[in-house]
Amino acid sequence: MAIDAQRRPVATPSVPTGAAAAERLALELLVGGYEGQDLPASMARRLERGLSGVVLFARNFVKNNQGIDTDALLQQTASIHAAAARQASTGGLPAVCSVDQEGGKVARLRAPFTHLPPMRALAGRDDAALTERAGWQTGRECLAAGFNVDFAPVLDIDTNPDNPIIADRAFGDTAEAVIRHAGAFLRGLQRAGVVGCGKHFPGHGDTKVDSHLALPVLDYDLERLQAVELRPFAALAGELDLVMTAHILFRALDPALPATLSPEVLRPLLRGHCAYTGVIVSDDLEMRGVADAFSPGDCVRLGLRAGVDLFLICRDEARLEEAQCAAAKILRDGGDESASARAAIGRVRRLRSRLTLPVADRGALRCVLEDGPARGLREALALGTVL
Repeated sequence: MAIDAQRRPVATPSVPTGAAAAERLALELLVGGYEGQDLPASMARRLERGLSGVVLFARNFVKNNQGIDTDALLQQTASIHAAAARQASTGGLPAVCSVDQEGGKVARLRAPFTHLPPMRALAGRDDAALTERAGWQTGRECLAAGFNVDFAPVLDIDTNPDNPIIADRAFGDTAEAVIRHAGAFLRGLQRAGVVGCGKHFPGHGDTKVDSHLALPVLDYDLERLQAVELRPFAALAGELDLVMTAHILFRALDPALPATLSPEVLRPLLRGHCAYTGVIVSDDLEMRGVADAFSPGDCVRLGLRAGVDLFLICRDEARLEEAQCAAAKILRDGGDESASARAAIGRVRRLRSRLTLPVADRGALRCVLEDGPARGLREALALGTVL
């Protein structure tokens, strides 16, 4: 697998024997976000009961005159890991503590962290070793700050100059460039001990609509997808532990359901064509590409049928609760859908068993931000000093 870490024992999820057991298992299908700059008591309780993890954004970070207050950040991520360590049902498996740290405009960790250029510009240097160094430094900084999952790299191909959401986030406008540089960035991240995530399957590079705001629709046939968009996912499938779905309607494959919820997309194309065996995580279920037409409960029911293992709800705890209730009902009811949910939980547990458990250490974080490799990368990228 992509991360060569010490494996922890993983309990196989059994058939729930009551409502409380089903609710705990249901939490293992979810990663949630929240408002505020401290872990809320409600989220701490969810982590203690089984929630697989959290995702943090810039809104969650305390700022000072140097940028992000790293002491406050370390305290917050340490509280997340401490709460997860009290999970009885999973034996204290590490939580997914995640962040979007790509570079360019999608970088939640700003000064004093290294701010990389957009991936298009980084890959434009055509130096895969430099791209891997950038991924390694990103991973070092994420891990030292308490994050063990980075929702990067983007595997989308920049084939549409009018794309409002991908554009220079992509490593290039050809599959070859994306495979070369996204693969290098991924290997750097994972060499540092952070799990990367390929996104957004089966490809968001040629849309004209931002799926945060509406549902993009593409009319590609399967032949086009296999020839272009799927190639990076297929090439890197063996190195990826996480792949994130796209809220896009591929009308030729499924005229009714976006890729995240479509049984015609995820299992046949990602599991089948790309031979991917890791965890499939949804993009944020609060994005209007799905939220305008589907409730969180709908997304969980349809997503599990389609092949999603882990559902991302980035802000609203009420939506997180609704998703949990839907998953718990599926687990209680039994049958094929319950079996699919338990299989998904098994994959999520295997992923969590390989996650690095970060140790909060302000000195170690400062060292990673200031040491020779950090300075050398900034000089190589002509970023200058950000500390």
